[in-house]
Amino acid sequence: MRFETLAVHAGGEPDPATAALAPPIHLSTTFEHGPASEKLGGHIYVRSSNPTQDRLEQALAALHGAAAALHFASGVAAASAVFQSLPPGSHSLIPRDVYYQVRVLASDYLPRWGQSATAVDMTDLAAVRAALRPETRLVWVETPSNPLLDVTDIAAVAGLARERGALTVVDDTFATPALQNPLELGADVAMHATTKGLGGHSDVQGGALVFRQAGERLEAARHAREILGAVASPFNSWLVLRGLRTLAVRVERQSRSALRVARALTAHAAVAAVHYPGLESHPGHAVAARQMRGGFGGLLSVRVRGGREAALRVAGALRLFVNATSLGGTESLVEHRRSAEGAASTAPDDLLRLSIGLEHEQDLIDDLAQALALA
Repeated sequence: MRFETLAVHAGGEPDPATAALAPPIHLSTTFEHGPASEKLGGHIYVRSSNPTQDRLEQALAALHGAAAALHFASGVAAASAVFQSLPPGSHSLIPRDVYYQVRVLASDYLPRWGQSATAVDMTDLAAVRAALRPETRLVWVETPSNPLLDVTDIAAVAGLARERGALTVVDDTFATPALQNPLELGADVAMHATTKGLGGHSDVQGGALVFRQAGERLEAARHAREILGAVASPFNSWLVLRGLRTLAVRVERQSRSALRVARALTAHAAVAAVHYPGLESHPGHAVAARQMRGGFGGLLSVRVRGGREAALRVAGALRLFVNATSLGGTESLVEHRRSAEGAASTAPDDLLRLSIGLEHEQDLIDDLAQALALA
């Protein structure tokens, strides 16, 4: 079954009780059980499992051809569960350009858990190989990366990790499974902030881990979720499940528009650089073309000539693009990442991140042109 069809139908079987096509939302926090806690209906308590979450997890696993999936309260909660499931003494590799909260997690919390991490340029396979240690247990990949849109060769990095017995987790938030399936490329786990493209409407928070195989890794992450309580509400699980139904068409449109916007920006005198893997000039274009399908996503970043103040003038002058955090929604957003991330940011001062929505691409190009005239 092709992805577009699967996204519409996965986890969407009619409700057995009513034959309703829209999945029901089970809001109950507790479920009747037997005197010895026998699961009469398959559930005990919402922190462990609930029927709405089950549907979403089945759908996420199906979209990746995976064994199982876990849904969390946020993308950061999902990421944290991976690190929390590692034993003390573990070493991890993270990308040099990585979502800033993963960087802060590595610097501020891994030492408290008896772990360590090294940031490395994941686009450089020799650097990845050199950074691996005997105690490396995890290689964390983010591709395309946030906010520089670096592209990592998932298959090659996963192969290096496998040689050392390390787990490979790929943050697939920017691409979504509509464009890229890390598990098919050798990764062990795909991670998503379901808040973003999977939810798709800027109205839900969540995160997911999708496992190529069932087993110890899956159960360790499930245990961390249950004991530490990073559980999504049933309503949020339902909203993400709803978002999956339109994922393929949204991503297709956003990818097409983003490529047109990126090409227009490369020709503008006020633009110093455009980071978008769909551009033939992008250093990771060939790898992205090989491991992504049907487009390159709706995210790009632009470097504005004139530095921070010029970038802020452009962001403030935009009319259609909204200055807001997040990505993957129906509306187009702009963000000065260094300001948003704060002290831990490694984003360039002149960089604006653009999330392309579902507006007409020429209207977006025109909006950027009038704002860049003020740079």
